Amino acid sequence: MDMSRRLGAEFFGTFWLVFAGCGSALLAAAFPGLGIGFLGVSFAFGLAVLTMAYAVGHISGGHFNSAVTVGLWAGGRFKGVDVLPYIITQVIASIVASAVLYLIASGKVGWVPGNFAANGYGDLSPGKYGLGACFVGEAVTTGFFIFVIIGSTSKGAAVGFAGIPIGLCLMLTNLIMIPVTNASINPARSTGPALFAGMLTDVRFIHQLWLFWLAPILGAAIAGLVTRWLYRGEVTLVETVVVEEQQIA
Repeated sequence: MDMSRRLGAEFFGTFWLVFAGCGSALLAAAFPGLGIGFLGVSFAFGLAVLTMAYAVGHISGGHFNSAVTVGLWAGGRFKGVDVLPYIITQVIASIVASAVLYLIASGKVGWVPGNFAANGYGDLSPGKYGLGACFVGEAVTTGFFIFVIIGSTSKGAAVGFAGIPIGLCLMLTNLIMIPVTNASINPARSTGPALFAGMLTDVRFIHQLWLFWLAPILGAAIAGLVTRWLYRGEVTLVETVVVEEQQIA
């Protein structure tokens, strides 16, 4: 698969993840009388990954997440030369998705941007959790997300079903981390909303963005190295979903 198509798939997948996940938080979570709350937002993130994993996962591997890209590389499931192009594409997609969300949300009379679904610690944490708690939470949940991705796409896993546990795992990580950090688990997902929240509400959202790059990537890299040892000797799978059927056929 040529790189332009792979990057295009990553763009659309990441765009949909940010648009659907952050959009549900921004537009629907607290809608008067019918708000979907934390549970609904968690479902939205999980469903976004699930749907795009099957839509374009067979083209790009279905990362849609800069920490996933690094974790798969650390686990021996992705080429190092492709890491930077994937991450740049994911970040651009996040910013574009956030811009589209701004155009939609600002169309409401009297709209107040608030945190714009951005992540934060300390005073910017939904539950006012401190830096240390937020860092550990992001690193651990991202690490287990990588663990599920690699495990569900490894030899012996159910063929063609990897998108389901991956989507459910992302939903679970959001259920855990929304009260703590507003749930990043994805540096690209954090970047677009942080830029808009920083410009519209509080510049500290931009200042705190470093944590939502460092903690998820650290957790992902450690998980990748652990899975490299755990699944040692198995056939390497670079992609995450549909490729399973292609390799067995």
